[in-house]
Amino acid sequence: MIKKIMDNISAAFVPTQFLTIGGRNLAYRIIGNGQPMIWCNRFRGTLDDWDPGFIDQLAHSFQVIIFDYSGVGLSSGELPTKIASVADDLKDLADGLKIQQFIIGGWSYGGTVAQTFTVRFPERVSHAILIGTSPAGKNKNYPEHLFMETSSHIVNDYEDQVILFFEPKSENSRKAATSSLERIAQRKSDHDVPVPEQVWGRYFEGVADFAADHADTRHKLAKLSVPVLVISGDHDLVCPVENWYALTRIMPNLYINVLPDSGHGPQHQYPTLSVRYINDFIRFNGQ
Repeated sequence: MIKKIMDNISAAFVPTQFLTIGGRNLAYRIIGNGQPMIWCNRFRGTLDDWDPGFIDQLAHSFQVIIFDYSGVGLSSGELPTKIASVADDLKDLADGLKIQQFIIGGWSYGGTVAQTFTVRFPERVSHAILIGTSPAGKNKNYPEHLFMETSSHIVNDYEDQVILFFEPKSENSRKAATSSLERIAQRKSDHDVPVPEQVWGRYFEGVADFAADHADTRHKLAKLSVPVLVISGDHDLVCPVENWYALTRIMPNLYINVLPDSGHGPQHQYPTLSVRYINDFIRFNGQ
């Protein structure tokens, strides 16, 4: 069952909890009250990599839950190589926490998990929020080499973080990166653990599985009544927002917000604006 967390605590200090289900422990953190909102994380992302400035503002209106996939961070087991199996982590977490329906969010790799879960269990999802991610299937715009090279570094320093999640050419984006990393660094204890290099290949296999789209996720997502919000930077090195433009007249449930001078982590550069878009999207689509 969900342990209640006091309203005034920040995501930088909220304790890690564990759910034992299916022979493994899933690590998660929960903050806020209201309609449940579960977020799926990026490549190499752990509980510690979410910006408290983003999560805390969401928690003013929602019960926000972040978690580690099986075999990632503090969660036991092994990260699946099939996206549908990764989405089962999300189902098990929601089932274990007795959450029947929720808002789903996904960042980057997490967006592939969120889309897959939504088409498999549409009755469980009231709204889908996709940040810095691409549609399933074949897309015309490809990742830039700079992102792929930088993401392969064993440890990502400040400059790597700017390249991966912000806009290196923008002074405003660099300042936002500094502020975001300072907020993330507020957590001094109860840390998650980094994702070891030997697990990275399993992410890549999952992304390849999603891109092959054997489950026809691209077509099915367009046919659902679940409203979908895409938030993207205008220069996302790995998941160009242009890939969503091909679906603007095909998906009647699709909303796209593009944020200027930003990259793969627009919610960390613009936490307040991103939360405002999310709140308005959910209210407009009948929370």
